[in-house]
Amino acid sequence: MSTLPDCFYCRKDQRLHDLMIELAPLSVSTLYLFKEQTYRGRCVVAYHGHVNELYELPAPELARFTADVARAAKAMRTSLGAAKINYGAYSDKLPHLHVHLVPKYVDGPSWGTTFTMMPDPKVLLSDGDYAALAAVIRAALD
Repeated sequence: MSTLPDCFYCRKDQRLHDLMIELAPLSVSTLYLFKEQTYRGRCVVAYHGHVNELYELPAPELARFTADVARAAKAMRTSLGAAKINYGAYSDKLPHLHVHLVPKYVDGPSWGTTFTMMPDPKVLLSDGDYAALAAVIRAALD
């Protein structure tokens, strides 16, 4: 499995920890809780190896990655009561395969439109609130 020395998903360095909290290893990826919480429960599923495009994955690996995304989305929707999960896979500025999973709530931020990638002002939580939210999502993964 290839890695890239300056990719924070590959290195799992401070840049990654400044933006997100590791929730759980999945089959071929890792589930992270995004620290910016305008969209309550927003997460990222990041593939373990360093690729940028879905088509770079062999078919069995693609199926496992897609299953990881679906598993995480189902856990989020079930545990958080979201009306819909939005999916974002851009990688323009960060060339590593990852999918943003963004819970949307009727009458909540950006309902009926595309979510804002980096909202301003940011909604940040206390360590205790992150831990509680993480526990709810983790429990739904099992």
